[in-house]
Amino acid sequence: MNNRERIEILLERLPLLYPDARCLLEYDGNPEKLLIATILSARTTDNTVNQVTPRLWHEVHDIKGLAIADRGFIEDIVHSLGFFRSKAKSIQNAAEWLVENNGLPDTIDGLVQIPGVGRKTANVIIGEAFNKPAIIVDTHVGRLSGRLDLTRAKIPDKIETNLKKLLPEDRWTSFSHQLGFHGRRVCTSRNPSCSTCDFTSFCPKRGV
Repeated sequence: MNNRERIEILLERLPLLYPDARCLLEYDGNPEKLLIATILSARTTDNTVNQVTPRLWHEVHDIKGLAIADRGFIEDIVHSLGFFRSKAKSIQNAAEWLVENNGLPDTIDGLVQIPGVGRKTANVIIGEAFNKPAIIVDTHVGRLSGRLDLTRAKIPDKIETNLKKLLPEDRWTSFSHQLGFHGRRVCTSRNPSCSTCDFTSFCPKRGV
């Protein structure tokens, strides 16, 4: 079975398995808050970020408040997320950029100009906040794309490019969320549950 055949099965079954698949970061519908939450989500779980951001916005109120807040105070708020010094710096630099540039751009090229924003974060914003097609290569999508042999690429940017060639554009965002849910619930990084996986029959890494 080639990767296009695998994609067809995934496109058919994933929506049935994960009708609730979505962005799990909580941001009150505010795209700028989503940007900050996504930056904070690096190397930690969305649930952990969701426990921190309510206090952050209670204390600083908005992007302008975040931009001018005391760095040590921000570090204290995000301390539980790990890498707290670099994350505090990143979200404050991003906030300063947003203030200086009057908000979020609505293109990938524009978003990656923001300090601390790479393509993964930019695609989250494009897909979630602007409702445009976007391939979101988080750790789960990257891992499963390799395990299911959808691409041999290891670098997220190349994984994104290869998946775009395989997927219909109107499924980019939903496929990303659905595959991500499968990675969280079944095809986990350690001890994947191959015995309960709907895709074991054609998975080259089954049982590995």
